[in-house]
Amino acid sequence: MVFLTMLCTGLAYSQDVSGTVSDASGPLPGANVLVKGTNNSAQTDLDGKFTIKNVGSNAVLVFSYIGLKSQEVSAAGKSTIKVVLKDDSAELKEVIVIGYGTVKKKDATGAVDQLSSKNFDNVASPSPAQLLRGKVAGVQVTQSSGEPGGAVSIRVRGNSSIRSGNGPLIVIDGVPLDGGNVSAGGDNLLGASSARNPLNFVNQNDIESMSVLKDASSTAIYGSRGANGVIVITTKKGKSKEPQISYSTSVQFSKKAGNFNVMNGDQFAAAGGDDKKSRSYNWEDAVLQDGFSMNHDLSFSKSTDNSNTRLSFGATTTDGIVKNTGIDKYTASLYNSNDFFGGALKIESRIIYAALKDKTTLITNDSGFIGNVIGTALYWNPTLPTYNTDGSYNVISNTYLNPVQLLDSYKDYTNTNKLLGSISATWKISNHWNYKFVFGIETSNSSRKSQLLPTMDIQNVAQATVPGSTTVKHGQAAINNQNKFNRTFEHTLNYNNDFGDNLNIDGLLGYSYYDYTADGNLVTGKGYDIAQTNLIDNIEGGLQNEYRAYSYRNRVELQSYFARINATIYKKLLLTATLRADGSTKLGANNKYDYFPSVGLGYKVIEDKEGLLNSFKIRGNYGITGNQEFAPNSAIARGSYGLNGSLNVDTNANADLKWETTKSYGVGADFEFLNNKLTGSVDYFQRDTKDLIFPVPAAATQPGPPSPRFKNLPGNLINKGVEVSLNYKVISNEDFTWDVSGNASFLSNKMTNFAGFIATGGINGQGLSGAYAQVITNDKPIYSYFLYEWRGYDANGMSVYADAAGNDTGLGTAAKKILDKQPLPKVNVGFSTNFTYKGFDASASFYGAFGQYIYNNTSNAYFFKGAFLGGRNTTEEAATSPQAQGDPNSPSTKYLEKGDFLRMGNLTLGYTFKGDALEKFKIKSARLYVNGNNLFVITPYSGFDPEVDTDKQLNGVPSAGMEFLSYPREKSFAVGLNVTF
Repeated sequence: MVFLTMLCTGLAYSQDVSGTVSDASGPLPGANVLVKGTNNSAQTDLDGKFTIKNVGSNAVLVFSYIGLKSQEVSAAGKSTIKVVLKDDSAELKEVIVIGYGTVKKKDATGAVDQLSSKNFDNVASPSPAQLLRGKVAGVQVTQSSGEPGGAVSIRVRGNSSIRSGNGPLIVIDGVPLDGGNVSAGGDNLLGASSARNPLNFVNQNDIESMSVLKDASSTAIYGSRGANGVIVITTKKGKSKEPQISYSTSVQFSKKAGNFNVMNGDQFAAAGGDDKKSRSYNWEDAVLQDGFSMNHDLSFSKSTDNSNTRLSFGATTTDGIVKNTGIDKYTASLYNSNDFFGGALKIESRIIYAALKDKTTLITNDSGFIGNVIGTALYWNPTLPTYNTDGSYNVISNTYLNPVQLLDSYKDYTNTNKLLGSISATWKISNHWNYKFVFGIETSNSSRKSQLLPTMDIQNVAQATVPGSTTVKHGQAAINNQNKFNRTFEHTLNYNNDFGDNLNIDGLLGYSYYDYTADGNLVTGKGYDIAQTNLIDNIEGGLQNEYRAYSYRNRVELQSYFARINATIYKKLLLTATLRADGSTKLGANNKYDYFPSVGLGYKVIEDKEGLLNSFKIRGNYGITGNQEFAPNSAIARGSYGLNGSLNVDTNANADLKWETTKSYGVGADFEFLNNKLTGSVDYFQRDTKDLIFPVPAAATQPGPPSPRFKNLPGNLINKGVEVSLNYKVISNEDFTWDVSGNASFLSNKMTNFAGFIATGGINGQGLSGAYAQVITNDKPIYSYFLYEWRGYDANGMSVYADAAGNDTGLGTAAKKILDKQPLPKVNVGFSTNFTYKGFDASASFYGAFGQYIYNNTSNAYFFKGAFLGGRNTTEEAATSPQAQGDPNSPSTKYLEKGDFLRMGNLTLGYTFKGDALEKFKIKSARLYVNGNNLFVITPYSGFDPEVDTDKQLNGVPSAGMEFLSYPREKSFAVGLNVTF
């Protein structure tokens, strides 16, 4: 009877409680509301509203949301509750994604930085890689040019290799990408062109977070692929139990940023140029245009207690600022998860699909003074019209090309389809044990087609002679196909247990198998009839003896065993120990396997204190990682037949070829000050890479002439540096927030114990054949400049250089010198600030690099007195200089410039609309924003842009800091709208 009375009394006083949950920026969808001590819970909808039933009169409600501080509120006498959750202070409490798992920032022993979607939702970027620019200390992101979809160079803590790939491993939703180019490459018909960006297929709006793993403690779990750092990308899931539909759209307008300042018609005539009396020509009008981009994204998501689904579609069309260039991108993604058997089994599947269409023109890396659209436009006489009075092209000669004719005569487009998919099953064996299986596939099919019309006559290019005749035919076409199919199989077993309050163990055992296959073919034709216009679809319609074809197929297998243990001792001492064993078919028969260990230690000196110093953690790490980003089949003998049927050896076998390995160690600290308003970290690191892979001459072991083989060179590449990151929350309340953040990295590198002298940084242009600007040699930074030291002109207008003794001399006795100047920045900085006031928001970001030098190959090839006196346009400075016409146009320090810059990367202003007016249209919220990108740059560099990296490699050795007729960078403005239903 007493029990029944108590039960009835409890029921009589139970009630329903409703309300809203928000944070400083507005309502929180998906926040959790729990009756403390029970399983009775609810989640907020898209407006942050909730209703929870059967709440006792004395109950306490617990409100929580990831990344925010939980709050408890008594429900006594309340039917409506409004809660504002505060920031959980800080970075040190956030959960970050690492290799094969997650860890709280405060418990990490390695140098790991994570950007969440809130860091880049307001930034319009053509590639996810560019979202990292200026955001993470020690990470440098450089786009090789301003071309839409162009290659992006990512360096985490500098370069680890002189030849092998230096880019980080990219892991998307647990599937490691193969690291190669996605789109079919090959040369332009008049020279090599830059590779495409391998992350073009990822839609920025699908990304939930990007983690950058920088040191051995965090990257050694990836073993032979972790030497260059790891970027882990996690895509979005559904967050709300209420169905949510989001739509975003934007339009972007862009113009060229920067200039080469070549002369106009009046300046050209005044300087004494050959005046053809016309003033109609402007090089920018000839080959440039206003850029335009339109973007649409649509997503649907819904989450329940046992399932989660998110589906998205994206479409972006972009016209570049150079005519006949652009990229169209269409994407789709799907995430779905379902729990079975009461949550004991979880099945997750992810699919990302992209269809890309790249369109480009003759923006080549290694053409001479002809053959590049930008180059021909710059040198064209500005007093000469490009069209005759009858509307035909004004053709001067096959070495003085009409830029408009060249632009119109060339066609080049690439169609690429990319699919990345995975399915995983996680079995909760017990409270402490979990088993997970992942199967992933990465496929791509890409076809590049290009042609140069036979009406375009270029000296020694796209011309062929009819056998037995003196007849010359022009025109050339090429079709390049590339297919990839990659598979990932992974098994992991996790163990987690608290042994009392003083010991927590989190262990991982794993096995993985990766299978990467690639095949492709190339067909070229040359010598067509002048009336033919569609060469691509009739490629065999040229001269029979000029029809060429080849095909290839490669396969790489990688098998790995790995283990990791994370231990927290007395809640203060942190330990991470990792071991991975990798075996690869890329390596020599005697070195198929290697081992990659690491250890990391951390100690929480201060944790969760009030006042001036709130948290302080020190950490250190040591480990060994590898680099397998070198060409397949490097360890085996390869041969090919010559035109006369003879067998040639392309490379000899090397059974002892092994991985480049990097030993690294570092120390660092994470901290929070001023009641958690100021957070940051500081790190010191040093990396030592040995067994550098490089092709060297060797005696042939098969018929044919001597050929190289790949081997591990003696020597060490030492990288070291210091990184600092700070974030300060100036104001944080319900109506107004303001935070500022900044980072800086100080980097240096040097080759040691190295007996080689390797040339790279090829220089192109008239009279510059075979020239180069950079070397890799002992006791010097990699890519150190190796040039003649230019000291001005003598009385006759001839260049004066330094000889070996440092005296003034002519070119004949001048000596090239290894300069104390390098193309890699010594300092990288980033700064950003964000404001919100009620519905308004604003953000701005800056980044820069200092201490590097750029070799201006464009000036070397185009801007000298002899070019002007020969009838070509140039800069006013070159045309009026005292240089003699016969002064040799030699590579020297005359064209070496400081590349320091500080750029305003992004500025965004927005306003979010909410309330009853939107409800009438079933709209939860709508945000309107304007965005400016690359609004200004401060730099002493005289070229288009200091942030440039034209690919000027020689013999497979990469270069850095070279500029040659690169695609101009753009300045853009965008207007966008985000709507949630």
